[in-house]
Amino acid sequence: MSVAQPCMVVLVVEDLTLVRMFMADFPDEAGFKVFEAVSADEALTLLEARPDVQAVVTDIEMPGSMNGIELAQVIQERWPRIGVIVTSGRRQLGQDDLPKDVAFLTKPYLPETIINVVRQMATPQVVEPPLTQST
Repeated sequence: MSVAQPCMVVLVVEDLTLVRMFMADFPDEAGFKVFEAVSADEALTLLEARPDVQAVVTDIEMPGSMNGIELAQVIQERWPRIGVIVTSGRRQLGQDDLPKDVAFLTKPYLPETIINVVRQMATPQVVEPPLTQST
């Protein structure tokens, strides 16, 4: 009897339908459970309803009350355990342009790249308790 690995849950946020479908296909084919949102507002509603989301992949430019960078900031404040990847085909960003621990990928990117980054972000890190010294 083998123990099934838990399915990683990813939220893809992109306003352009074909691009969103394309972005969602990569993690879906890699065995992740994928949810989709067309705006930051919809993404926040989904995150409130789905505490199992482990990673968010968002475009920068979207309609609505905030862009992808602002969404990344809100996610880090409200759900610091969720990994965030910001993507853009029009803008180049440096690490100083993003919140701490947010990844940036330029479009187009290879499917393996997004999958590897999501896996790294969504994999729980084992923290060893400090050894106590006996006297």
